[in-house]
Amino acid sequence: MARTKVLTFTEKGIYCPAGDFYIDPWRPVERALITHGHADHARSGMGSYLATHAALPVMRHRLGDIRAEGIAFGETRRIGGADVSFHPAGHVPGSAQIRVALGGEIWVVSGDYKLVDDGFSEPFAPVKCHHFITESTFGLPVFRWMPQRDVAGQINSWWASCAAAGKTAFLGAYALGKAQRLLSMLDPEIGPILTHGAVEATNAVLRDQGLRLPATIHATDAVDPKHHPGAIVVSPPSAFGSKWARRFGPQDSAFASGWMALRGVRRRRAGDRGFVISDHADWSGLLSAIKETGAENIYVTHGYTDVFTRYLNENGWQAQVIPTQFEGETLDAGEAT
Repeated sequence: MARTKVLTFTEKGIYCPAGDFYIDPWRPVERALITHGHADHARSGMGSYLATHAALPVMRHRLGDIRAEGIAFGETRRIGGADVSFHPAGHVPGSAQIRVALGGEIWVVSGDYKLVDDGFSEPFAPVKCHHFITESTFGLPVFRWMPQRDVAGQINSWWASCAAAGKTAFLGAYALGKAQRLLSMLDPEIGPILTHGAVEATNAVLRDQGLRLPATIHATDAVDPKHHPGAIVVSPPSAFGSKWARRFGPQDSAFASGWMALRGVRRRRAGDRGFVISDHADWSGLLSAIKETGAENIYVTHGYTDVFTRYLNENGWQAQVIPTQFEGETLDAGEAT
């Protein structure tokens, strides 16, 4: 009898026949296991959801009244014939890699991940396996991240210079994960910290979970910018140049993204500055994560899939590209990451 494959790749997403569940499916299914709450991984319309306890509050905030169950990091759950567990991915609070074991064969779905301990998300924990499904958002050697403290110094110096010039500093970041990581890096001694509604709503969810953030002011229409000189405003990039943003008067804007490592991207963006920081692994991080799994079989999803897969195959792994609908880190107006 032919052996059932532990995970397969279908038009609805990554599927486990033995457990009859999908991991981060992009079409409605009855049972979905979710690595984290970003919109390209946690979608509406599933019959039921399983995610870490720390990921569920944001998922409920985004998706509404869903039928969902939480699971602790490291807890093993038997689903059908498969043993499933969730392990820290270091991407955003609550993000997980999902381990699926069946008949002595182990697969791990990475979701999105980074190896840098940002002091905010649960640190990445490598998981030994035979098959590893990895993202490759920044799968080129040009992507190598600076230490977080150095980036924090750059951002705070820029903010201080804006304040000294009588300008409001606008820092663009996605509302879940990146915005809160940046908030934790800001020096509140420089001035007041204001937030866009999308960021502040997520702040409230994470604060309710006990995560520590500096004091912020929700920049509603009732807030008069004149009463907050020297402020920094953390907002989604989509708010740049909007009527809401223009009322803050003279301002400098900056994007915080791994894509700022590419000069061409920096030139094309409307922001005055670009800070290189990402919640995804850089080139070295991707390779380190793969080595630590001990896996021989690597399946590469969204990002520089062809280049990264070719490098892996030339250096001793068996790698192949797996098309998915995951987006990785973008500079578009949406909240995918």
